[in-house]
Amino acid sequence: MKKWLIAFSATALLLTACGGENETKENSGESLNVDKGILNVNVTLPASLFIDSTEEEIIAEAKENGVTETVVNKDGSVTYTMSKSKHNEMMKEMGDSVISTIDEIVNSGDYTSIKDISYSEDFTEFDVKVNRQQYEEGFDSFAIFGLVIVSTYYSAFDGNSGEDLQILFNMIDETTGEVYDTAIYPNDWE
Repeated sequence: MKKWLIAFSATALLLTACGGENETKENSGESLNVDKGILNVNVTLPASLFIDSTEEEIIAEAKENGVTETVVNKDGSVTYTMSKSKHNEMMKEMGDSVISTIDEIVNSGDYTSIKDISYSEDFTEFDVKVNRQQYEEGFDSFAIFGLVIVSTYYSAFDGNSGEDLQILFNMIDETTGEVYDTAIYPNDWE
């Protein structure tokens, strides 16, 4: 499952370039598409994630990870069909990854200006409490970019894309408790 999730996380990087694209399978093969049906969920990943994999490898790995059906499309993109329970399991793993990233940022000691991060249930809004002066003078903002990646891919696999795929960051001064800056990914990050 790890390799499969790594491929999914790489999708987040592609979403930056494809944020406003049409969600259909007939496009350039570079966007992500999630279709939540009554019993199953279809996830279509772009062809660029499978450059070094054969069709047989793609299908075997998906089957090993509980995917019901795998179709390699003409444009090279791959559509996975999975049960809702499998999709929920995948979403839980991705949610755990977001929480783990937050824990690492706050508790590792590597990002000393970042004091706390709270988040919405769907990981689309974050309140980041910082030592403002230290944060603005340093490079701890790179940690927030890592959080952008994992939360974006969680949101994408939850069915958000295009204009619906937005992650809000409220920067809060730990001294005053006031929001001194707000950024919305991808709008304010381009």
